[in-house]
Amino acid sequence: MVVLSQPALNQFYFLKTCKSTPLFTGIPVVDLTNPDAKTHIVNACRDFGFFKLVNHGVPLEFMANLENETLRFFKKPQSEKDRAGPPDPFGYGSKRIGPNGDVGWVEYLLLNTNPDVISPKSLFIFRENPQTFRTVVEEYIGAVKNMCYEVLELMAEGLGIAERNVLSRLLKDEKSDSCFRLNHYPPCPEVQPVSGRNLVGFGEHTDPQIISVLRSNSTSGLQICLTDGTWVSVPPDQTSFFINVGDTLQVMTNGRFKSVKHRVLADPTKSRLSMIYFGGAPLSEKIQALPSLMLKGEESLYKEFTWWEYKKAAYASRLADNRLGSFEKSAAD
Repeated sequence: MVVLSQPALNQFYFLKTCKSTPLFTGIPVVDLTNPDAKTHIVNACRDFGFFKLVNHGVPLEFMANLENETLRFFKKPQSEKDRAGPPDPFGYGSKRIGPNGDVGWVEYLLLNTNPDVISPKSLFIFRENPQTFRTVVEEYIGAVKNMCYEVLELMAEGLGIAERNVLSRLLKDEKSDSCFRLNHYPPCPEVQPVSGRNLVGFGEHTDPQIISVLRSNSTSGLQICLTDGTWVSVPPDQTSFFINVGDTLQVMTNGRFKSVKHRVLADPTKSRLSMIYFGGAPLSEKIQALPSLMLKGEESLYKEFTWWEYKKAAYASRLADNRLGSFEKSAAD
């Protein structure tokens, strides 16, 4: 285990909060097999921008296999892991989050999910590791994609949109710009003596894509920001998924759904592992409020843009920035 001095730790961000923050019991839970699932999904996306999904149909075996193979990678010597980096943005990264100075107590693998556009870094990772790693990644992503399509189609139904695939088609498109991230937050025992402060694993942010599908191990650390600005801790559940509304979906629903701000705090004694599928539109897709959702006389809150334009702006910003701010329509527009 790497031991860091206090000056080294000061390179990272701390929050002056108590680690004993109670777990929030109000997270909406959606049962994908429930006949009323579409209504529960819409209510959760409107009120929280976030919900837990149970009876999701993804085999627990796929989840466990991927966790085991991912941990095997992250347990490798640092020199071996570094051979899969630096990220371009795909590949292995550590501590640095993006190009703009954000840091976190995290190491990660970022993989693209389009088999026709596999990055050299992804190929290197798969080539340098047993074939089972690529197999379990592809099994898991395939199952999660199918689950995500169903969630988006139920969402469209719940919104009263006749075109059931208005959202899912963007992720099913062969040019869909989706990606898959594996985050590992090692334990950091050096933080314990620093009374009343939490080490930030991943700073507060919203996800720019349409939707994010998160699964983690049994270590807590994920927090979401409620609409009143309160930060609450999400109880971990390694058999379920957590669904985030992304910035793009907020625009497409004209603000009916809110992109949820979230962050991760590191644990001093236990490692946290999370795996996130980010469902994105094709780069050339025009993002705007869905016409089928707009009421008579309703004005769009956002300027029209392509996913590439928004993605470029989002990744040029800092994590905590209001990325949608510059795309909002002013009264003069």
